[in-house]
Amino acid sequence: MATRILLLRHAQSEWNAAGRWQGWADPPLSPAGEEAAVAAAADPVFDGVDRTVSSDLRRARRTAVLLAAGRAWPHVRTFRGLRERGAGQWTGLTRPAIEDGWPGALAEPVAAIPGGESPAAVTARAVATLHRIAEAWPGATVVAVTHGALIRLVEQHAGGAPAPVANLAGRWVDVDQGRIRLGDPDGPTAAPVMRHAVRADGPGALDGA
Repeated sequence: MATRILLLRHAQSEWNAAGRWQGWADPPLSPAGEEAAVAAAADPVFDGVDRTVSSDLRRARRTAVLLAAGRAWPHVRTFRGLRERGAGQWTGLTRPAIEDGWPGALAEPVAAIPGGESPAAVTARAVATLHRIAEAWPGATVVAVTHGALIRLVEQHAGGAPAPVANLAGRWVDVDQGRIRLGDPDGPTAAPVMRHAVRADGPGALDGA
């Protein structure tokens, strides 16, 4: 029986608000992000969800805790495999700074980050983690609070065209029998599901942010 997982990008962090790439850096949610996560708990997309899990980075963990509190879900379990792509030399930089230092690098759908984690490595750990979640809660509906680059790479792995993901927006996937499938684009698992914090093309939607 398939486990339905909503890969949900965390609420706005302080570095999202500043347009800075985060990767494995660990800034907290911004005040606007805190408010948006609390408000998002009332969204009907969460009706029928059994529990939430999250990345081990605090912007994701805090988002998951706020959602769980609003929904009375069980204790949030964290998974390191859901963390953001390591941003290497771009950690803490803004888009203009990256353009200045590495002209044209951001034009690629998935940028090659100097000193950063490879897309293949992110995909491998993300897929392995989703299978662990499905094995732990077979047939359940789970919210996995994670990060933009990881969501895009899972979407690509499942045969979709990766697109920017706003804070508190996401993608549904079904995990079953060793396979990961995208949710039906015309059905109740359609995505993106929410737009509570920033536009999908805003600074917070950058790969690695």
